[in-house]
Amino acid sequence: MGIIWTIIIGFIAGVIAKFLMPGRNEPSGFILTAILGIVGAFVATYLGQALGWYGPDQGAGLIGAVVGAIVVLVIWGFISGRSSTTV
Repeated sequence: MGIIWTIIIGFIAGVIAKFLMPGRNEPSGFILTAILGIVGAFVATYLGQALGWYGPDQGAGLIGAVVGAIVVLVIWGFISGRSSTTV
């Protein structure tokens, strides 16, 4: 149930992160927004467990997942910004 809950929270976090940080280089569409949030939730869960904020059976909450999704969104912006420039 932990992975399913992380996916659900991640989807909601992706929508919130996309709303908080709109941009030209950001992923658009329902699927990419959902994937962004899910990856952010997994990143937040992993980092929270590594830092001792969460126990082994706990996942990131909504706020942690939103922060993780924003981090993933910023990284996505850097990667897509560099790859789209032409010389």
